[in-house]
Amino acid sequence: MTTAIEQLIKRYFEEVWNQGKLDVLDEIMSPDYVNHSPGAPNPLPGPEGLKPIVAAIREGFPDLHYEIINMVVTDKQVAVHTIMRGTNIGELFGMPATGKAVEVAQMQIERIVNNQLSEHWRVTDELTMMKQLGKIDS
Repeated sequence: MTTAIEQLIKRYFEEVWNQGKLDVLDEIMSPDYVNHSPGAPNPLPGPEGLKPIVAAIREGFPDLHYEIINMVVTDKQVAVHTIMRGTNIGELFGMPATGKAVEVAQMQIERIVNNQLSEHWRVTDELTMMKQLGKIDS
């Protein structure tokens, strides 16, 4: 049986990240959402802090696709193992496009309050991503 939290997480990755529907964040994210990810230090709270991050990543990887590999769900948190795939054909946070494809593992923890995302922690294998993009040597 799929829980409400599992459905929330699936919607988050499919609609927001894979399809780029940024307005969905207004529905599924609390206004005081906090993003603790090291790659985006001190973004604004709530959906307005995440929307430009999603837009920038989707600009760099227009074919961006997240695959959920596994979820561990409690009543207030979910740990999610994902694989991020995409081809870097647009500028990515100021870096010119490389035309190269990436496949990168991520682990994230989402805290859920009132069936909304309220807090986020993520670790991405950025070393592998930079190697795949040709930004650093193996």
